[in-house]
Amino acid sequence: MPNITFSSPKMKKDLTVYAAAGDRKTILGVAQDHQVAIDCECQKGECGSCTVEVIHIGNKPPMGVHVTEKEKLTLLTSGKLKLKDFEELELLDLAPRYRLACQYMLLDEDIVVKF
Repeated sequence: MPNITFSSPKMKKDLTVYAAAGDRKTILGVAQDHQVAIDCECQKGECGSCTVEVIHIGNKPPMGVHVTEKEKLTLLTSGKLKLKDFEELELLDLAPRYRLACQYMLLDEDIVVKF
């Protein structure tokens, strides 16, 4: 079970929750289950309002995470990431630091989500 720590200046203090790996929930879904208010408008990966920074913590290396073309385009358009960054990360099979909370499916790894 991964630990997800939500961290934001909007919150009085950080909140760490446990999520079941493989339950197909997104960061946004887990946040909503625990009344963590991450901004979101479309919830389809098109607007970018739910962009978060994902920091991997723990002893094991980060897992490779699939980034959809829609999410990639939204992150590129918003300026959070550059094309050369994506190309390098894809070669190394690593996920980008910035993700859309409505698209990021949780894996069995501990993360901090900053927003």
